[in-house]
Amino acid sequence: MTDTLLKITNLAIALPEGSERTLAVENLSVDLAPGETLCIVGESGSGKSLTARALMGLLPAPHVKVSEGAIDFCGEDLTKVSERRLREIRGSEISMVFQEPMTALNPVMTIGSQIDEIFRFHADMSAQQRRQRAVELLDSVQLPDPKQIVGAYPHELSGGQRQRAMIAMALALEPKILIADEPTTALDVTTQAQILKLISDMQAVHKTGVLFITHDFGVVADIADRVAVMQYGRVVETGPVDKVLNHPEHPYTQALIASVPSLTPRAARTRSDDIAIETQKLHKTFGGGRSFFGLGPPNRVVHAVKDVTVELRRGETLGIVGESGSGKSTLARCMIRLLDSDSGKIMIDGTNLRTLERAEMRPWRAKIQMVFQDPFASLNPRIKIGQIIAQGPMIQGASRKEAEARTRELLGIVGLDERAFNRYPHEFSGGQRQRIGIARALALNPEILVADEPVSALDVSIQAQILKLLDEIRERMNLSMLFITHDLRVAAQVCDRLAVMRYGEIVETGATGDIFDAPQHSYTRDLLAAVPGQNWNRQATI
Repeated sequence: MTDTLLKITNLAIALPEGSERTLAVENLSVDLAPGETLCIVGESGSGKSLTARALMGLLPAPHVKVSEGAIDFCGEDLTKVSERRLREIRGSEISMVFQEPMTALNPVMTIGSQIDEIFRFHADMSAQQRRQRAVELLDSVQLPDPKQIVGAYPHELSGGQRQRAMIAMALALEPKILIADEPTTALDVTTQAQILKLISDMQAVHKTGVLFITHDFGVVADIADRVAVMQYGRVVETGPVDKVLNHPEHPYTQALIASVPSLTPRAARTRSDDIAIETQKLHKTFGGGRSFFGLGPPNRVVHAVKDVTVELRRGETLGIVGESGSGKSTLARCMIRLLDSDSGKIMIDGTNLRTLERAEMRPWRAKIQMVFQDPFASLNPRIKIGQIIAQGPMIQGASRKEAEARTRELLGIVGLDERAFNRYPHEFSGGQRQRIGIARALALNPEILVADEPVSALDVSIQAQILKLLDEIRERMNLSMLFITHDLRVAAQVCDRLAVMRYGEIVETGATGDIFDAPQHSYTRDLLAAVPGQNWNRQATI
């Protein structure tokens, strides 16, 4: 790693007039060598992704543009080359893997057609050669049956498969630099481990320089050679990974590392004898029907939840962990009757909720509430926050005055200013919107709170705040909590007990400490082994 592939000097990226700050990126200087992995870390809004887009010439000009500095790529200043030259560089010399492959892939084109497009633009190859190369690429990223996936559309693949297809496209022309913008944030730990290994293997073969953008310090510990920490558009600390992670000097870096959840489970609380909610042999299937016109064979039947028996005690936090598709969210939605299950029982206070009609469920809705993964998608963008939170109590019979007084009280409990009452969802950050989602769930004074991946998309510092808030609320209101997550670090710090799900079944359940110390099922051992950053002694750093 002696030569320099990329040298960014005093880069400044200007924001439109009226923005929160004048510059999104200010006085940024970093470099990247062949075969090196440089991780850029920082919270949302720190300028990480805009820096990456500046390298690709993908800034939303003219509103956001490079105002100063140089981006030297193999002797060329990318801030001064023509648009035509940038098109030649993109894909062939610098490629990018985006955070959300479903939005980055064209939904009306097959995976093979999208790879073919790269070769048609950049390489002199026949149609047969292009198809053969596409199959080879998909095979190289370990996708099953690449000949079939060539003809598949993005929606027909899982999240991990779509990300692999994106990596195949990014590496199609063996670029000198691969930019990976949060490529594993939404993936399970096992899929994440596979994607990271895949990038590392490809890098070793092609000596590719990797610019890896992330807020996951476990990932940084596993893959980085060097680290640059960004805050408000500035690099506040940079250096070898060992120095930055184990001997951080800047207070911001120290605060970020202190926010990373520990893999050592916290002590479990004393378990109550009272059961808040339980399921008995709960079963839910999807599919099995025919097409709209009744033609062709029946659709494939998926057993999303298979004879699940699980109980949540009073004042307890039960974590449901497992990979995407394991049935975690389906189980939670069945338990609160957002989905109707096929068979089994959902018992609260001796009543089987599964047999109740929709009108009969209304009084039970107040007892059990849900905090969703994506608060922005679950909040009505046309309604002010005060109305959103007050709706529940008013539907349950409270007067407007009572509901609004309760709303203002809840805004204070979740740490928001009273002025939030008259603002719209889009005026808040992701962490603030999640606080609003929690306030809405608490508006009916529930006994049971279901949290479905409530912190998976948040920065580590915001994540720590939300987890602390949930813990305080659980203690203050003596709530029973069903906590769904694929992040085992979060599960270790939040959950008293764990239930591990795989293919719709509970394969292991027990106290969190017992499962972390001595997992009984091979699947649980695989999940724990895939957690990134296990060899990094975070506690010693703090």
